Amino acid sequence: MPNSILYDTDFCAWANEQAALLRTGQLGAADIDNIAEEIESMGRTEKRALISRLSVLLIHLLKWRYQPGLRGNSWRSKVRLQRRELESHLSDNPSLAAKLPEAVDKAYGNAMIGAAGETGLAESTFPQACPWSLGEIMDDAFWPDGD
Repeated sequence: MPNSILYDTDFCAWANEQAALLRTGQLGAADIDNIAEEIESMGRTEKRALISRLSVLLIHLLKWRYQPGLRGNSWRSKVRLQRRELESHLSDNPSLAAKLPEAVDKAYGNAMIGAAGETGLAESTFPQACPWSLGEIMDDAFWPDGD
């Protein structure tokens, strides 16, 4: 079965076949175009994961800041966990550090929507731009207690 047909019909089989071809140096038989596409897609996936993790962290920081009466160990542990997972993700993908300003902007937009949905507060309650620096967002000692 030609590479491109297998790519469309059984991705797992295609991936295993391509890995075997690459390992044995049979580059001429490899499906180079689709391999390149999959590698690029992996990079986009890692960036989306960064934005997703930042969004979850920022939702919890907004909730912490704007619902002080509901603070508890559950929220604290979620913030700490997201910070650790973000650090791990960035450690595994150091080139994503250059994308952090853009990622924070996108994640904050998502976080405003998420925090509004989870708190019942209007989106207009929250600042239009992220009020915290990346250093604060990632700092285990930082808890947004007020203005």
